[in-house]
Amino acid sequence: MIKFFVTFFWVLLLFQPSYAEKIKVFEFTEKELSELKVRKVRGADNKTLYTLGSNENGNFLKAVADNAASGLGKEIKINLKKTPILNITWKIEKDLSGIKEDTKKGHDFAARVFAIKKTGATPLSNRAINYVFSSNDDVGLNWPSPYTKKSIDKVLSTTKESLNQWVTVKVNVKEDFKKFHNLDVNELDGLAIMSDTDNSKKKSIAYYQNIFFSEN
Repeated sequence: MIKFFVTFFWVLLLFQPSYAEKIKVFEFTEKELSELKVRKVRGADNKTLYTLGSNENGNFLKAVADNAASGLGKEIKINLKKTPILNITWKIEKDLSGIKEDTKKGHDFAARVFAIKKTGATPLSNRAINYVFSSNDDVGLNWPSPYTKKSIDKVLSTTKESLNQWVTVKVNVKEDFKKFHNLDVNELDGLAIMSDTDNSKKKSIAYYQNIFFSEN
């Protein structure tokens, strides 16, 4: 009888469904919003207005940037060996068409998500990849930030294809740090959201939802 139950137990374990690991970064709740680090960009006239909402897919963050620039940062350790894939669902209601995003005068994005790796004693020494929802450029294009070569802009979505539509994208952050910074990054140190229009002096409206890391 004991042998039967042991065998039965192992059969149950063998056929248990396996669940891929998922690390959610933002909950988009009132409590979380009050705790996130808000950083206004130096020289910006105004802060971006961030508010919360929800739909059938859960909570979301709405960002209205009217000649404004500020970001929401979260220090979080992400094991990129286990969960290298960043998943983002986002939407642009009002974009920033007509600007040159790879220049200082036009370096604004209605929506962007920074992946950050600490590589020194100060924030200025950090390396970052800036995943953007572009208003002007094609998906897949990338370039160094016009302000620092330690940050790379990479277009994951564009309003040339998807304006006022929810879009879900995936990107391998570990591979991108190797490709763009020649760094073997096993652990990420933080993620930040920013919608900014301080350079173009325009207004944008964007939404963020379901930002998490996964195995694939």
